[in-house]
Amino acid sequence: IGWLDSGPTVRGTRLGELFLRRLHELGYVEGKNITIEYRSADDKLDRLAALAGELVRLNVGVLVTSTTPAAIAAKNATKTIPIVFMLLAADPVAAGLTDSLARPGGNITGLTNVAAELGGKRLELLKESVPKLTRVAVLWDPQNSGSAQAWKESQLPAQELALQLHSMEVSSADRFEAAFKDATKAGSSALAVTPMILATSNRKQIVELAARTRLPAIYAREEFVESGGLMSYSTDLDDHYRRSATYVDKILKGAKPADLPVEQPTKFELVINLNAAKQIGLTIPQRVLARADKVLK
Repeated sequence: IGWLDSGPTVRGTRLGELFLRRLHELGYVEGKNITIEYRSADDKLDRLAALAGELVRLNVGVLVTSTTPAAIAAKNATKTIPIVFMLLAADPVAAGLTDSLARPGGNITGLTNVAAELGGKRLELLKESVPKLTRVAVLWDPQNSGSAQAWKESQLPAQELALQLHSMEVSSADRFEAAFKDATKAGSSALAVTPMILATSNRKQIVELAARTRLPAIYAREEFVESGGLMSYSTDLDDHYRRSATYVDKILKGAKPADLPVEQPTKFELVINLNAAKQIGLTIPQRVLARADKVLK
């Protein structure tokens, strides 16, 4: 199995271990009947093509990719090795990865996390949490297709919620501080972070900047809340990683990616950090707290 990450490697992480545990339940043991070759771009997306090429030359039985950029790099690298994508924020059809969700076609299938499409829901949760909210800064990366789609798909929900959006375009970590200054200067009083590897890899810095500028923030990954962020609304990632292992099992047993429909998530989680709310002087309304799947105190 070849594993291609856009950011830091999943090897040794909790989510990576969940994937391995599910494979073990399905009869696979690393070092005995499977080997996993990990490659990670460490946020340098221009490295993905070369890393995908390395895995293809190793003639792996199946390629697993996390994130949209990694999936695109893998698809460009091979037309024959089966590919299973996961954590796909963008629409796989719009991104040119599959022909449709029901019949992907070609050598690629997997699971989306519809992270981009949840942008409107995140804005709604922000509005409910900060009732007088009128202007929200949206952190997005134009070089990341899933993030760019999330920014685009936030426009209509923002209009319906009577919210003005401030664009925080960031494509490198050294731009975060300046972007936050610009956002507060523009009168933004909350922050929505789109699904982007750059943000996930630098989540501690982003959480600290949000606290320093007293911006209530909602994120696309629970890890931000675990790192001290205010709230997240996202796919249940534990379930996502387990289900991706099931896809790998089916392909290793002879199933063709073209015949395996792309799965969309059915489990979503709202996670709230009350300590983070207290830090910026925000009282989360009870009706929002009542909907939370997890509340960190």
